[in-house]
Amino acid sequence: MASERFDIIAKLPDGASKDDVPMMLQALLEDRFKLELHRESKEGAVLALVVGKRGPKMKESPESPKPIDADAPLAPGERKIDGPDGPIRMTVNTKNGSATMNMGAKGTVSYSMDPATRSMKIEASQVTMGGFADMLSTLSQASGGRQVKDMTGLTGNYQVAISFSLEDMMNIARTQRLAVPSPPAEATAAAMPADAASDPGGSSTLLQAVQSMGLKLESRKAVVEQLVIDHVEKAPTAN
Repeated sequence: MASERFDIIAKLPDGASKDDVPMMLQALLEDRFKLELHRESKEGAVLALVVGKRGPKMKESPESPKPIDADAPLAPGERKIDGPDGPIRMTVNTKNGSATMNMGAKGTVSYSMDPATRSMKIEASQVTMGGFADMLSTLSQASGGRQVKDMTGLTGNYQVAISFSLEDMMNIARTQRLAVPSPPAEATAAAMPADAASDPGGSSTLLQAVQSMGLKLESRKAVVEQLVIDHVEKAPTAN
């Protein structure tokens, strides 16, 4: 199913909001693809975020972040998503593809892409190592990699800024034998100028970027929650 792609065209019913979409999408998958799944916790392979031999090289934040007030109204352009440990407020800039995630007590993370150097930049403020590991998990698992677990033992809040090659993320996906679609030629031309650097200065891998913080990722075993797909049809029922 990793290589099969489908278009879903739907209209929200009256009274529904964007926050209802995830559950509605799940119901659609159950109805049209006969999706059956369950959650289970078991030991599996993870990437452990640990401190390097020479210690962390991060600046500690002078202030701690504030938890998210679930009852506070959303700011313009802001939307709410569910995180591993509670709600996250996310703002996306559709013009340049950048995004900011307010994870409450875990800190704030922003990411943006630089077409000229073909790299992604991540900046975090007041972030905990648990929040940073969650962000690394999102990047890793989006490319078919493993979940990242915080095993640093660090309890502070930090300022973080790293950049790494987008090609590195694509290579991870290809290594996992995921089908990586090629964007339309006109989209590539707009996002990646003809004179863009083919071997940019910011072309470090994600692993190297993490190491620049005095941290490293190690293969280990840990108990993780998994979403197990028991059954799914390869073709949906008719419209």
